[in-house]
Amino acid sequence: MSALFSSFKLKDITLRNRIAIPPMCQYSAVDGVSNDWHWGHYASLGRGGAGLVIVEATAVAPEGRITPACLGLWNDEQAQGLARIAAAIKAGGAVPGIQIGHAGRKASANRPWEGDDHIPDGDARAWTPLAPSAVAFGAHLPKVPRAMTVDDIARVRNDFVAAARRARDAGFEWLELHFAHGYLAQSFFSVHANQRTDQYGGDYAGRSRFLLETLAAVREVWPERLPLTVRFGVIEYDGRDEETLTESIELTRAFRRSGVDLINVSVGFSTPDAQIPWGPAFLAPIAERVRREAELPVASSWGIDAPATANRVVADQQMDLVMIGRAHLANPHWSYHAALQLKEEKPSWVLPAPYAHWLAKYRPSV
Repeated sequence: MSALFSSFKLKDITLRNRIAIPPMCQYSAVDGVSNDWHWGHYASLGRGGAGLVIVEATAVAPEGRITPACLGLWNDEQAQGLARIAAAIKAGGAVPGIQIGHAGRKASANRPWEGDDHIPDGDARAWTPLAPSAVAFGAHLPKVPRAMTVDDIARVRNDFVAAARRARDAGFEWLELHFAHGYLAQSFFSVHANQRTDQYGGDYAGRSRFLLETLAAVREVWPERLPLTVRFGVIEYDGRDEETLTESIELTRAFRRSGVDLINVSVGFSTPDAQIPWGPAFLAPIAERVRREAELPVASSWGIDAPATANRVVADQQMDLVMIGRAHLANPHWSYHAALQLKEEKPSWVLPAPYAHWLAKYRPSV
């Protein structure tokens, strides 16, 4: 058996393989509530063969949505819809996960295919973003956010806790906190976004405080037997990479001591001036370093669409899980085709029985 198709156990959860589908925003909700689009999308991914399916970035508060069409988990109606989705993913054989987060200064934006920019002030759909400091991201997101008060920080921390509790009760078995991609938590940690002079800014300890406090609060309500994970932008590609990475690894060690079970390694995306070296599995060496120095299991994504590449990063112990995103949109049964390419003895085992029966002897060009 290839490394990619070996099982992976974390806490009381066992994934059938090392293939995970990361959060991919669908921008199709109304008032944060999921609908038939989401159910069909996630049901398909759940039965496609991956071991883990993580539902898209789900806002912990109304102002925490990236766009007006993003999912939310701040009320019970939203939780009821997401419970149906968690059940569909599990029925397909995958572990249902969900990512909760707050968009911070990148909130109040148009959907990507409608501009991917801030909604203009005066538009009824717009709202004022929150952030550690009144510093705009820039480029296509020029809106200056409102700097959060200490009371705002406490409220958002409690919003994370309430969303985690709802995710637990909805049947999700894997929780990911979104501490990446220039959203609120990443902004607290980032020198590009955080100019505070109180206990939530300044040095490493101050910039880490919101993340660690939020994590500790969520840890209190999330079941110990289920994986609690963090997607974290450990590097910015902004010219100060070693300094950022060193601090990030120190923080991941603190995450581990606070009860985090796995880090989903990503880029910070805190500045539009970043020079990101896009390419196949470009984050694999970074993920391996985090894995080794923080002594935590890791996952990562970006440019790992080829089955051979996915298998290699697991076999070489650079990652414990591989996050395969857009390739699964192009082909929800990517896992089956990966099994064919890697010459698994019975590739159809990754499919549900009604598909496996017909495809057992099917060998498409891949």
